[in-house]
Amino acid sequence: MVLKNNRLLSALLTTALLLLTHNALAEKTYTLKFATLLPTGTAWTKTLDNWVRDIEQQSNGRLKFKIYPGGIMGDEPDVLRKIRKGQLHGGLFSGYGIGRIYSPARILELPFLFQNTDESDYVRQQLMPEIEAGFRDNGFELIGWPEVGFIHFFSKHKIESIEDMRNSRIWLWQGDPLGEALFAAADIKPVPLSIIDVYPQLSAKHGSIDTVYMSTFGAIALQWYSKVKYASHISVTNAIGAVVVSSRFFNKLPEDLQQLLKTSGIKASDEIREQTRRENVKSKQLLIDNGVKFVWDWDQVNMDEFIAIRDKAAAHLIETGYFPKTFFDKALMNLNTYRQDHKQKQDAAQKRSG
Repeated sequence: MVLKNNRLLSALLTTALLLLTHNALAEKTYTLKFATLLPTGTAWTKTLDNWVRDIEQQSNGRLKFKIYPGGIMGDEPDVLRKIRKGQLHGGLFSGYGIGRIYSPARILELPFLFQNTDESDYVRQQLMPEIEAGFRDNGFELIGWPEVGFIHFFSKHKIESIEDMRNSRIWLWQGDPLGEALFAAADIKPVPLSIIDVYPQLSAKHGSIDTVYMSTFGAIALQWYSKVKYASHISVTNAIGAVVVSSRFFNKLPEDLQQLLKTSGIKASDEIREQTRRENVKSKQLLIDNGVKFVWDWDQVNMDEFIAIRDKAAAHLIETGYFPKTFFDKALMNLNTYRQDHKQKQDAAQKRSG
């Protein structure tokens, strides 16, 4: 009888221990430390906040975020170093940071390649499986693909030609191979600085720069607009962006949390991309209302000169291995396919209306 009672007690204790262990594992929480250059209070960070809140609710608190906004963790290379060391787990990056993870993806922001967002959207969709694999091979999970938007020049003086650019003290995001190749192809000698140093140098009476490049929304969010008088109507490129998480952190998550992070991240990034396009249009008018004069429109541009600069920059980037020629060719092939299909649809529509 005593033996039976001992066995029963042992079985009950074992069952209780298994239940406690199961519950402990089921309730294990994960904290994702996430950094961005964006300051708080912008439309982007509000969408990020909503994304974080939704994930924490849908995961019943099992997946939490610690957000570090406004560049408090440093420039994008600093953030990437901290992610690789395990001090951070993820971030929202521009093309500059993306290039340090998987540089071929920056074919999507090669200057003067796309004429509109429909073209860039189509080519991105065709290349995305390869881009995702490239991120994963380099230790990152691509969670979403927002964008910075069309990049304009902002200056303390009028800029209405490439020659004006050559006579400017224009900022270069320090260590950016794409920017370096573009400026070298145009015979422009920029001033390399961290993005963190741009506002102080623009603000200083004898600062090292007088010209910068950014989206209209970004120029307002970073307060650069308050230190310039002019901006260009023309845009250099439609700058890309990415939400990434280190594979080391992502692979530790249970499968349901991985799926939640990916699904919700894609949705939030798509919202940011569409929101950015709207905000950039609104921001341009807001800049005009605040005294920034937009000059140098497309009818003043020699596109042959621009395309020659682009092709020279692309040749250098291919030669140095920043992106392979095969990837460049694939982007051009998809772009040409889209343009041909679009033209055929336009021609068919005109025939029907005629």
